[in-house]
Amino acid sequence: MPPVLRGNDYGPLARPADAWEPALSVSIVIPAHGQQDKLDVTLASLAAQTYPARLLEVVVVDDGSDPPLRLPQLRPESTRIVAPLPGGWASAHATNSGAAQSDGDVILRLDADMLAYPDHVESQLRWHHTADYLAVLGHKRFVDYQAGDLDPAAVFDAVRDGKAGELFDFERSQPQWIEQIIDATAGLRQADHRAFRILVGASFSVHRNLFTAAGGMDADVLLGSDTIFGYRLHQAGAVFVPDDRSSAWHLGPRQIAARGALAKAYRRPRIANRVPELDLKRPRAARGWQTPLADVVVDTADAPADLESTVDTLLCGTAPDIRITLTGDWPEPHTGRHPMLDDPDLDARLLLESFRGEHRVHFAPAHTPDPNVPYVIHMPPTVRPGPDTVAALVAYANRHRLGLVEVAAPEGAVRLERTAAAARAAHLGVDIDAVWGSARLAGPLSDVLAPSGTGDARSGQRGLRGKTRNLVRRMLDR
Repeated sequence: MPPVLRGNDYGPLARPADAWEPALSVSIVIPAHGQQDKLDVTLASLAAQTYPARLLEVVVVDDGSDPPLRLPQLRPESTRIVAPLPGGWASAHATNSGAAQSDGDVILRLDADMLAYPDHVESQLRWHHTADYLAVLGHKRFVDYQAGDLDPAAVFDAVRDGKAGELFDFERSQPQWIEQIIDATAGLRQADHRAFRILVGASFSVHRNLFTAAGGMDADVLLGSDTIFGYRLHQAGAVFVPDDRSSAWHLGPRQIAARGALAKAYRRPRIANRVPELDLKRPRAARGWQTPLADVVVDTADAPADLESTVDTLLCGTAPDIRITLTGDWPEPHTGRHPMLDDPDLDARLLLESFRGEHRVHFAPAHTPDPNVPYVIHMPPTVRPGPDTVAALVAYANRHRLGLVEVAAPEGAVRLERTAAAARAAHLGVDIDAVWGSARLAGPLSDVLAPSGTGDARSGQRGLRGKTRNLVRRMLDR
């Protein structure tokens, strides 16, 4: 059974030491479009990897290159070029296509302009031998590079001889911006529920079952899909591990660096619609979003007559980006003459009509969990929420880094469940308390949830102090 990790603290893992026998196969998926010169360098560096060749395959997804990409002489033994599956293009779709056309136990997604150190693959795979729900991020440095600067044969020799680090001047290279977040959170071991922010696309790896559980990458997003995939992994219960035991050279600047302002503008609404808790990406506006912050579930059996006003209070609250699911035995529409005022289902029909035009209110016989929504709040119809109730529940869970919060209020029990915590607990066959912690409170909601002010539901990074918290907030806007 995999070890049970709490929050994002991977410290208890016993990473294999030097003497070990790898058992997991790995599929290195490389989305590529043109730039044959850089691909040749990348494959030459992969040909000199220390991970056993019998356990390693490389799948290059040629995403519409003209002329088509070709396999160079220097490459890993098991390397092939495949076409993307029908119905899409760009990096995320190409990654999904490569994953679907490979069969390794672990999927390592690598950019086509990465010169990997000899143990780059091995270093990430050591982590994956300890647990099957890790998202491991490979280390890299950005360097200036022009076509023809490196000979693939010379690259192969340097990597094989352990001299990849000598191919570029370290002092003139640039680090990843995420390193500041990693350093500020003790290598992410003290990171909060937004550890997924550090997942960038150049080099990362996950077990195939985790890739599948997360739903793969969002192929509808052409730029910024790595951040969204990080969120999907988080929702599926992943623990994020930055691997700095090895490194790689990124041949050229970050893609976003060349046209930074425009690239950020393109990414911002797409990420905001899909990732609720990157608060600097999602404007603080009273509107609905594709993925709500929370799904509030109310069982309407024996509901009081003023349930409509309760729903209105939630909709007008300080966390407006919610979905309210009213569960019950809802009547079918009338098809002929009927006694309008003597209808036995009159109350239910009035409620259906009252929220017919409100897209945030759903009527269903039972609640169907949405894996993309970070919080599910079960609330009995007798509870009288205030405008800050949802925000306060989420803020309390984040402030204390909890996966489950239960409040025994005078009117009934309210329960908040973190989707990511529930997913990891289900995977490991343990209670949520074991992987994220829980709290059971008693008293009026307004009293027990806000001992020092509720703050904002998406405030994040409560566990970091002043200077570090501000640093993280600045990093989020990149």
